[in-house]
Amino acid sequence: MAEMYTVSSSPHIRDNSSVRGIMRDVIIALLPATLVGIYFFKLQAALVILTAVISCVASEVVWCKLSKTQNTASDLSAVVTGLLLAFNVPPSLPLWMVVIGSVFTVIVVKCLFGGIGQNIVNPALAGRAFLLASYPVAMTTWTNPVDGTAGATPLAILKGVEAGGQQLPSLTQAFIGQVGGCVGETSAIALLIGFAYLLYRRVITWHIPVFYLGTIAVLGTIFGRGDLGAMAGIYEIMVGGVMLGGIFMATDYTTSPMTKKGQIIFAVIAGALAMIIRKWGGYPEGCSYSILIMNLFVPLIDKYVRPRVFGTGEVK
Repeated sequence: MAEMYTVSSSPHIRDNSSVRGIMRDVIIALLPATLVGIYFFKLQAALVILTAVISCVASEVVWCKLSKTQNTASDLSAVVTGLLLAFNVPPSLPLWMVVIGSVFTVIVVKCLFGGIGQNIVNPALAGRAFLLASYPVAMTTWTNPVDGTAGATPLAILKGVEAGGQQLPSLTQAFIGQVGGCVGETSAIALLIGFAYLLYRRVITWHIPVFYLGTIAVLGTIFGRGDLGAMAGIYEIMVGGVMLGGIFMATDYTTSPMTKKGQIIFAVIAGALAMIIRKWGGYPEGCSYSILIMNLFVPLIDKYVRPRVFGTGEVK
């Protein structure tokens, strides 16, 4: 007698992962940078983070009610979006601007495109770009975490170093987080702890972060900005938002390629764009725009870099 098999549609491989579980892991991974940001920037950072998270969650709840769709706020994606948006703005940013940026991020970038999994660019980075275009002065006013006074970021100083500007903070200060910058981007060690956790939980793979940061490090060494010598490339990835962007935003499932080869292409080109903007662009930082630009090319990358059909040698 012939053996009978049950045939069903895909997916055929399942696990216990859920959107809520993944978002919970991302929140846990962001906690070290959250605590370091609050430690260095004090109450200002805490208020920015709280305002962004509450505004993002509230925006999603209101949208779901107005559009009469299922309330998706419980999946924690709005919390992650709020945290990442807060990480991408200065601690001195007025709270009403944080609210406006949060509403734009959730409703315009996420919900209008169909909600989680449908957005074409990373919501937090799009929110940062919107705020930078709308309030450029407030978005480029920085606080020195050491003494609380207004000061320049290491990247802004690097622009000045080439013209005989200020002295750069040390590599140790950049690694710990004792430099000016956005709320969640200044401490390399805190972000690396989060990266290690995400790898351990298999929420992301190493391909995009390593190739993104590696490209910036190599080009940073070649360009040799400032008086840093052989450490120029390492310094480039320790300061600014590239570590935050490479670990937590370039790896976004929705806006990054599906295949490992596609992810490497995405990361290398994004890293090159970031370094080109840093070197020759009008802004000291190039992380946000490099990832946003490459988000738009993800469908093209996925079209031409396809996985092989299981059990055959064909590319599908």
